[in-house]
Amino acid sequence: MTTTPATSTAPTAPAVAAPTLARAAALPAEEVDRYQRDGHLLVPGLATRAEAEHFAPVIAAATARHTESAIPLAERDTYGKAFLQVMNLWREDEAVARFVLADRFAAVAAQLLGVPRVRLYHDQALFKEPGGGYTPWHQDAMYWPLDGHQCITMWMPLVDIVPEMGALTFATGSHLSGPLSDVTISDASEAHFESILGGFPLAAPRPMRAGDATFHSGWTVHKAGGNTTDMMRAVMTVIYFADGLTVAPPSNSSQENDLRTWLPGPRPGDVAASEVNPLLG
Repeated sequence: MTTTPATSTAPTAPAVAAPTLARAAALPAEEVDRYQRDGHLLVPGLATRAEAEHFAPVIAAATARHTESAIPLAERDTYGKAFLQVMNLWREDEAVARFVLADRFAAVAAQLLGVPRVRLYHDQALFKEPGGGYTPWHQDAMYWPLDGHQCITMWMPLVDIVPEMGALTFATGSHLSGPLSDVTISDASEAHFESILGGFPLAAPRPMRAGDATFHSGWTVHKAGGNTTDMMRAVMTVIYFADGLTVAPPSNSSQENDLRTWLPGPRPGDVAASEVNPLLG
């Protein structure tokens, strides 16, 4: 997904000591197997309620600083109505960095990918406003100059959410088919995937508590409904890739932009690693 990254400024110190989010116990093997089969997995309580409540206002404030000049909801296109989006907040806010760089989250990502360590690709705040529109069907890895099978996204609500707030729907097993489209997130991608997803069972959106998390593969087709409630759907995502992965030749303009923005320095064929892709887990 392409948007303006958060600018790098002097970090702001948290008002109180942040939770450490140290590594937790490993997932059961059957949960890892389920992820590899389905392409998505819900991990309840990955962060405690207290931990989520600590980081929610920190991430909300950082997001608000970059979206206060957003045009009115009614004047945006489908993509713009889907959410308020800011990337790489960890680079400007020390408190947000504690969340994004947490060993606990990265260790789960590494376990699900079946690798010893992962690197950060980027973070992404996705706040769906009351009345916000739907997020069309798409595959994240269409935007990435990386092997989508070796990339994974953590999607964590910072508040309790119900399906009506814009929870995720996944096309189960779709990741095994690899790239299914080169259409960016839009009404066109919605129509494209609606026409080809008949063979995949859909995992319906479900309520999630603050601190629950879903993980999905870079090639898992997914979408979110609109927010028909009067509450903000505050979600923070973190995208990881397997350590040692090489940069793929960009196949579209979105991947060219991502290579410049989120992998500055490496060229196609190089190991994907830069100062903004720290080793985690």
